[in-house]
Amino acid sequence: MFIKINPQRTLSERFTQLRRPWWTMIRSSWSVVSGQCSVVNNLVCVIFCLCAFSLAASAQLLTNAPAVVAATNLLAQPAAAAAESRHLQPNDQLDVSILQQPDLETKVTVDNRGMVMLPLLGSVKLGGLTLEEATKLVHDLYDADYLVDPKVTIQILQFAVLRFTILGQVQKPGSYEFPPNEKLNLLNGVAMGGGYTRLALPSKVTVQRTVAGELKVFRLDAEAMALDPTNKPFLILPGDTITVGERVF
Repeated sequence: MFIKINPQRTLSERFTQLRRPWWTMIRSSWSVVSGQCSVVNNLVCVIFCLCAFSLAASAQLLTNAPAVVAATNLLAQPAAAAAESRHLQPNDQLDVSILQQPDLETKVTVDNRGMVMLPLLGSVKLGGLTLEEATKLVHDLYDADYLVDPKVTIQILQFAVLRFTILGQVQKPGSYEFPPNEKLNLLNGVAMGGGYTRLALPSKVTVQRTVAGELKVFRLDAEAMALDPTNKPFLILPGDTITVGERVF
């Protein structure tokens, strides 16, 4: 940058003339730096806002987490309650343990008679009992002759696969598994078989069941059951065979 100096001015005036452009340049530079600082400040503000929003969202998720866990637990409770109230069936696999008695822990399968083999006790009938009833029975048996107030725990490792068969005039005859931890009535069984065919006669349905080694046949009117909801539903048991009759024209 070149500065033209007037030779007629005094030395002080000349010095002032020389110095003024430099101050002007400094002021200009300061304006630019201030503008950049303003941009930086804006960026800092934006970053701060984003961090604050992220922290707020995380806090909200943490606040809602217990509600989600609680909802999950509420969904799990009915299934657990159903398992507790369920009666032990043949082919149920159980784990029987006693606190501080590892040698007495055993895994057993309920046989067709409802019996299991337990250490020291031998054959014990647990079939037909709930978990609570079975636990109390095993506790009392050990407490009577072997242990003092034993802490018995019985868990179901695997439920037995319970099946029934439906034949005759249904869309999908065959063998079906019982829904887990649920009771099944005649109309439910027909529905699982795909419903009636057009030749079906719902008023003529038979159910074959073995009771104490003897075959029994129940003759039922499924049509009347469906039309009158006040009728007590006929419950299907494992091993039952349902046969839907055919309409005669």
